[in-house]
Amino acid sequence: MGWFERNIVEPGKLPLLLALISFVLTFVITRTITRLIRAGKGPFGNVSSGGVHVHHVVPGVILTIVGGFGAVAGGQHGLGSCLAAVIFGIGAGLVLDEFALVLHLADVYWTADGRKSVEMVVLTASLVGLLLLGFSPLGVNDLSEGQEQNRAVALATVLVNFAFALIALFKGKIRLAVLGAVIPVVALIAAVRLARPASPWAKRFYRNRYRARARSTLRAYHHDRRWVGPRRAFQDWIGGAPDPEPTRSLERR
Repeated sequence: MGWFERNIVEPGKLPLLLALISFVLTFVITRTITRLIRAGKGPFGNVSSGGVHVHHVVPGVILTIVGGFGAVAGGQHGLGSCLAAVIFGIGAGLVLDEFALVLHLADVYWTADGRKSVEMVVLTASLVGLLLLGFSPLGVNDLSEGQEQNRAVALATVLVNFAFALIALFKGKIRLAVLGAVIPVVALIAAVRLARPASPWAKRFYRNRYRARARSTLRAYHHDRRWVGPRRAFQDWIGGAPDPEPTRSLERR
């Protein structure tokens, strides 16, 4: 472990790397198994206890708790911390694979709402990958000598970038706000651009600004028309296409 940590990853980041690998592998394996169950292939099947379908988010929560407390107790070095990181990554993969179920409190795994689970997994893996590459939360990377001597500058950097990310969040740009917490330029661009028409920012500041509201609606329409299709295709490729929604028959009056 010591040689691997000295030559492959930065010191102290081996548990994070192991957690990310186990997280991604758990998601891939879980999605493969669930797609086989859905297609009626292979030896796998749903797990039930007393007539109750036990979703894999249940063991995921247990493993996340065990791995989280184990990581806190084990520190950043040693075999124990690495094992805790793997357990935590497996648990997090199981939990976020059913993130949509937890969010909606309903079994929406194979519905359009279930795509939120895939979005959350991809976003989480991307953020952890950025941390491994050297990006620090809130855009604070390695401090220079001048910043170390003047902590006020570093604190101001954190607060300003956090403010940009918060503005992006209120403008309805959730993904960019989360990424902007790690990459300052993303938060700045998302903060200065027009808000989404249904966002709290638009409802508060575009109420009497008809031109801004019209531009916001038009821009959101073109953005969704351009990117919703490719994003859904990518999510379906990773997590499987959702079940088609049942057609509603029109009642005769």
